[in-house]
Amino acid sequence: MLRRLVLLLIGFVPGGAFAAGGSAHLDEARVNVADTAALQRGAGYFVNNCLGCHSLEYVRYNRLGEDLGLTEDQVTENLMYTGERIHDTMTVAMSAEDSAVWFGRTPPDLSLVARSRGEDWIYTFLKSFYVDPSKPTGTNNTVLEGASMPHVLWEAQGMQRAVYREETDEAGNPHKVFERFEQVSPGTMSPEEYDRMIRDITTFLSYAGEPMQLERQQLGVRVLMFLLLFLILAFLLKKEIWKDVK
Repeated sequence: MLRRLVLLLIGFVPGGAFAAGGSAHLDEARVNVADTAALQRGAGYFVNNCLGCHSLEYVRYNRLGEDLGLTEDQVTENLMYTGERIHDTMTVAMSAEDSAVWFGRTPPDLSLVARSRGEDWIYTFLKSFYVDPSKPTGTNNTVLEGASMPHVLWEAQGMQRAVYREETDEAGNPHKVFERFEQVSPGTMSPEEYDRMIRDITTFLSYAGEPMQLERQQLGVRVLMFLLLFLILAFLLKKEIWKDVK
């Protein structure tokens, strides 16, 4: 029975990974939401580069400050570019009607993107834009082909082109397979610096998807420790009660 259950759970893993990331290869993000410095940097990057279009409707500025170790003045001066009060959520000033006209669709709220898409998907998506003159934005993305989002971080990363190779399937039909990126123009950041920046943004979005996750994990550890202690006490009590039973 246990063996069947394990095999059943394993069988769901590839399907879940495929649904979250599609057919594109996803790089491992390796985020750590316990890293307060990374969260602070990620919040700054998000506010300066993403909040103009993408909201975080489930995150309040005051809660953000508490979790990131920032004072209300620091939040107001450095992160609070939308909203009027410290208790407001992180919404955008742009109306949904205007954004739909400008971009073809309203940019989605990103509060739960780390939970719906996964951290690896966000991390890989932000590093996978490439030059595509056929698109209105001039760029495309190997993780989400036909993305209406422009490459807003192009100045930091620079521009790159996607190199494809041609393969044939089992039926003998040719198709293109992504192979690698080639740098077209340099950015203001080195590849290592850009990689750290998008990892910080991914870390922040992971936090935004579940601000309570650290507390939940710590609570889970305490519960398991209590259950282990209770198991030991129950075992000792059982031995004491049954020691005289022949």
